[in-house]
Amino acid sequence: VQLQACGGGLVQAGGSLRLSCAASGLTFSNYAMGWFRQAPGKEREFVAAIGWGGGTRFYSDSVKGRFTTSRDNAKNTVYLQMNSLKPEDTAVYSCAARFGRTAVTGTWDHSDVNYWGEGTQVTVSS
Repeated sequence: VQLQACGGGLVQAGGSLRLSCAASGLTFSNYAMGWFRQAPGKEREFVAAIGWGGGTRFYSDSVKGRFTTSRDNAKNTVYLQMNSLKPEDTAVYSCAARFGRTAVTGTWDHSDVNYWGEGTQVTVSS
């Protein structure tokens, strides 16, 4: 299984970025997909998740209203649209897969994740 995130970069505060995560080696529609981030010196934290069919989503309080996650099961890809970026959003962002066709209703713990992807760096300058 491979989860490859891309789309990170350097952006000014208030700007936008769109991350993508392409999955291979798994039946994508059997998995809910999530996003985590890890800032320097901090623990990895949950950002957002989307259910297997895209019908349910959940966001951390720190990104709610600014970030939107979506997925295209035909392309085995999940997206994270990040708007109104703040310097505190600076982190390495990783996608994650959680097996199951159940609704996404809350924060994910690390132990909920079956597969992790490699991260992509997002840097927001003030």
